[in-house]
Amino acid sequence: MKQLFGTDGIRGLAGEFPLDEKTVRIIGASVARQLRETLGSAPQIVTGRDTRESGAGIESSFHSGAVAEGAKCFSAGVITTPGVAFLASHFDLDAGVVISASHNPFEDNGIKVFSPSGRKMDEAAERRIERDIHDDAFGTATAEIMADDSKAAELRSAYVDHLKQMAASVRPGFKIVADCANGAASEIAAVILESLGADVVTINNAPDGRNINKGCGSLHLEKLQAKVIEESADFGVAFDGDADRALFVNEAGAIVDGDATLWILSRYLKEHGKLANSIVVATVMSNIGLELALGSIGVKLVRASVGDKYVLEELLKSGSEIGGEQSGHIIYPDNSLVGDGIATTLLVLGAMAEKGEPLSAMTKGFDKYPQILVNTLVREKRPFADVPKIVTAAAEIENELDGKGRLLLRYSGTENLARVMIEGKDQTEIENQAHRLADVIREALA
Repeated sequence: MKQLFGTDGIRGLAGEFPLDEKTVRIIGASVARQLRETLGSAPQIVTGRDTRESGAGIESSFHSGAVAEGAKCFSAGVITTPGVAFLASHFDLDAGVVISASHNPFEDNGIKVFSPSGRKMDEAAERRIERDIHDDAFGTATAEIMADDSKAAELRSAYVDHLKQMAASVRPGFKIVADCANGAASEIAAVILESLGADVVTINNAPDGRNINKGCGSLHLEKLQAKVIEESADFGVAFDGDADRALFVNEAGAIVDGDATLWILSRYLKEHGKLANSIVVATVMSNIGLELALGSIGVKLVRASVGDKYVLEELLKSGSEIGGEQSGHIIYPDNSLVGDGIATTLLVLGAMAEKGEPLSAMTKGFDKYPQILVNTLVREKRPFADVPKIVTAAAEIENELDGKGRLLLRYSGTENLARVMIEGKDQTEIENQAHRLADVIREALA
């Protein structure tokens, strides 16, 4: 049985398996049936979607399957991923379901399910959905019903009010450029930021169903950088399609990525008596410069596998107060167990307002090390530790780095590729080291 769930739910081409009408109905029915069996009563589910043209149809198909299993479903319409997670908790509902493919192009879509706590559906539930999809005897309603959006305005208002309350103590009066990626933040980002008294210039906030993430948002920062300079803005922020992440551009047009944001917020929290266990969670891809910067203030960086799911697991395991990824996906459990790009922006604004410093000054102390990533084709994905030549070559490079750099070896999850990532102070040196090790791997495993 093919595994359909990745680290961020089910994702694929809209209209094609597993996002065709029949399969989405089965997903809705399976989610509702599992909830009903656990609760012993009819579950209540809130759904929301980003701005893709396929979103409303997928949402309706999900409702059809869930309602056939006795669920009561409400749609919040177009809303951010963290918005749906908030609503599930705030209104004491049994699940929140997001129809979104995040930063992917409009042709894609996806389904992710949150518990009221904000945690994604566990793997056992995911495996059962996959079994139900492949079970010819699993019956669902054949009639398509329209998603119930009678409460959509009320639901969205509750989330907006929550963010406004979070921002209530922040009065920066900054000039901000916000790139909404023609996605879920398009309607609400400016509303929240303007409630701070900020002068907000919004770009890419006219979604047409097909322009989500197209040359804009957190994957394409060039236009935001130019606009910040043109407007003489204090900074810019770019969201992705479902606004669970945020990347920043400082007043000089330089990019402030998720690692730099973690540095800013970690210092801010520590100065406020938080970070009680002096641990920040990031991923194996986070720059060694962040690890060294945090170490300079007595904070340990703990690395998780790539994916917000794994960052959250480590956050909860270690009892830490902030974690995230280079992509700008920041999780601050005091607010939510789901990354929230707008909430992250408010936290950064609060830190800037308190310090009275420009964003460029807020990142001082964090020096990003040069990084090189080399991919090499392999015939098989044998554990690197089982290949003596690779072990020896890697040890030589670790010795050369002498604690002032970092080597990471891993395989691609989808291709027969070995990935060699090295960080160090000298770009030329690490490039030579990476290619040298890649050659050894290629000879040993090709």
